[in-house]
Parts: sequence; C-alpha cells; structure tokens
Amino acid sequence: MDTETRQLIDACVAASFAGTRGFGDIVGSLVAQGIESYRVDYREATTTYFDATTDPYVVAIAIPPVAIADAFDPDSLVAAIRGSQAGQVKYPEFLDRSMRAGCVGYVVWIAGRHVVYFGRRGEQHVERFPSAAT
Repeated sequence: MDTETRQLIDACVAASFAGTRGFGDIVGSLVAQGIESYRVDYREATTTYFDATTDPYVVAIAIPPVAIADAFDPDSLVAAIRGSQAGQVKYPEFLDRSMRAGCVGYVVWIAGRHVVYFGRRGEQHVERFPSAAT
C-alpha cells in the first residue's frame, strides 16, 4: 500500500477516535482511495486495511479497558450500531458498547456494503449499509 493511502488511513483513524468524522464519511474517503475492506480485531487491538494489492496496512488502535463479554448480545450490539448511525455514539463509545455486547471484532466489506460482527464462538451479526434513501 502506498504512502499516500497509509497517510489517509491514519488520518481517518485519528478522526474516528476524536469523534470528528462518522462511519459514512470515513468509508467514502476509503473508497476514493481504493480500500476494499478492513478488519477490526479487538483482541489484537488492530485494524487491517486491504486494497487490491497483497500489501495490507495494519494500524494499532486504542481499545477501551473493558473485558469483552462472554455472551454475544446482538440486541445490545444493534443498539450501539444504531446510536453510531444516528451520530449519538462516537467511535470510542461504540468500541466499549460493542465489547460489552460480546463482540470480538468485525469486518467492513466496503464493496459488499455490509459489516459482519463476530462473537467469541463464531456468532455473527450482519449489518447492511443504510441505503442512500435513508
């Protein structure tokens, strides 16, 4: 991955944690830079970005000091997602709430327009990107 793309990703990560840019805005920037997907792993405290090359970019992220719940609670996870979509839950709070809901990480499939969230035992919640009409 080239330096310009890595710098854009770093800026997007910083803005997410600062709460100054939302998911849709960040994804728009990543699409424009050719990012196809990214994986967030709470247990490794990393986000890995993928473009069309075989050179992924791994970024260390600040994970809240919260134990990931043993049980996967999709209702609590969806509440955190909806709060984020409404702009009421910023990314650091989203991390905290999703970890408390038993989420260990997720994959954002930009081209596929959905996110797959994972629990400790392989549980999944698939969240489609909101349509342009909503």
